[in-house]
Amino acid sequence: MLKMNINSLQAFTIIAQEGSFTRAAGKLGVTTSALSHNMRELEEQLGVRLLIRTTRSVTTTEAGENLLQSLSSMFTQMEQELESIAELRDKPTGVIRITVDEFAAYSIFMPAIKSFLLEYPDIKVEMFIDYGFTDIAANRMDGGIRFGSEVDKDMISFPISGQIQTSLVASPEYFKKHPKPVHPNDLVHHSCLCLHLPTYGGLYAWELENGEQSLRVKVSGQLTFNTIMPMRQAALDGLGIAFIPRELVDDDIKTGTLIEVMNDWVPVFESYHFYYPSRKHKTTAFNLFLDALRYTE
Repeated sequence: MLKMNINSLQAFTIIAQEGSFTRAAGKLGVTTSALSHNMRELEEQLGVRLLIRTTRSVTTTEAGENLLQSLSSMFTQMEQELESIAELRDKPTGVIRITVDEFAAYSIFMPAIKSFLLEYPDIKVEMFIDYGFTDIAANRMDGGIRFGSEVDKDMISFPISGQIQTSLVASPEYFKKHPKPVHPNDLVHHSCLCLHLPTYGGLYAWELENGEQSLRVKVSGQLTFNTIMPMRQAALDGLGIAFIPRELVDDDIKTGTLIEVMNDWVPVFESYHFYYPSRKHKTTAFNLFLDALRYTE
């Protein structure tokens, strides 16, 4: 019977998930050469090749993929068992890993869990900011935060915010050089601050509506971002029109450093939801975490 070193198996799992020896070595706190030597020994011991190495990436062989699936399930079960044992302590403890987009992280998630973190210092939260749809099972996440309609039907979810008001804004300096738009068609003559979203396969087309008509407007401009937060500063700097959650620019609008336009065309988006797998083993720490997130008006 083969006796495997659990550290080697865990290292293989992280390499396969990261697709990189360098990133895996950083997570494990070892050198890439030591990690590479470790994997060669594991492959020799098993008698099969597990990883295909190229100059740019690392992928799994068929045998490696089969082993990865088994190990992911095994490590998840081990973590759950250890969490159950840890709950025998007087204080709730554990690690909660979630995926969340940037705006929700800063404006909704962090304010919601501030008191929770102070009350339960032995519970740790790992937050991964990502605008894509992370496979929480494959990446061993406990849950995620997205708009309600984006959550898969096999997940348990509940709202953690109200509806999200949006705004079209630019600086007074920008509007000294350009006429204010009054209709979505006018935006083709403006420099717009664009957003690249992986969920849209490219540039995000602005979703505008006036109650009677809904339009998806393909805008263009000099600047394109892959996150929302820098767009506010770019708008303040007079570099274009931003389509942005109003909460981020509310104070700027009140002070006049940003000017709001086309109020009759800005939509209200649905609420954010927290979601997690229906079969997830819920620890005391996770239940307390869920309670802290639940939205109340």
